[in-house]
Amino acid sequence: MDMASISNMSTSLSQARTGDAVAVLVMKKVMDVQAQTALQLLQALPQVASNPANLGNGVDVRV
Repeated sequence: MDMASISNMSTSLSQARTGDAVAVLVMKKVMDVQAQTALQLLQALPQVASNPANLGNGVDVRV
């Protein structure tokens, strides 16, 4: 192996590592944005009206 090929291989590996690191950071950012969007959607849902306290306490069963 000559020095030029070793240098090219080293440069290629370094660029691949940098590209991988950038891809991971972008993916983390996307996940953070998705989490924020999901939270906003959940907060935008209307509140469910609760039933009065006397409803749901008894069951009538007839055969």
